[in-house]
Amino acid sequence: MTKLLEVKNISKKFNTTKGEIEAIKDISFDVNEGEFIAIVGTSGCGKSTLLSILANLTKQTDGTIKYYKDKPIIGYMLQEDALFEHLKIIDNVYLGLKVQHKLSDSNKEYALNLLKKYNLEKFINQKPSELSGGMKQRVA
Repeated sequence: MTKLLEVKNISKKFNTTKGEIEAIKDISFDVNEGEFIAIVGTSGCGKSTLLSILANLTKQTDGTIKYYKDKPIIGYMLQEDALFEHLKIIDNVYLGLKVQHKLSDSNKEYALNLLKKYNLEKFINQKPSELSGGMKQRVA
């Protein structure tokens, strides 16, 4: 099998006003092409912290991560929808593209097609507070 990802001895510590908190410690695993993996654990054990590190949203304190593909695309659904209430749904959808300077006509069309696919096209001019929780998750 072709190795896609190697995680070795990942740890993450957060500094708080009450001191240092060790969110995860010494996590190691590999992911090979065609594998399906699951991260399972109790509330507060560091699952989201690990996913945030793998998605490059935060940096690990210790350990190494090696991707065996150039510029891998990694994403995951956050626990909360993380939409901006002051923006319309369409503007929330385009925000990531704007930040990455990739808001092209073809990317806009692709995003609109996804909204249609997920039955959200009627809501593109609404605010997040006007959608159900499931609809907000699909937008996010």
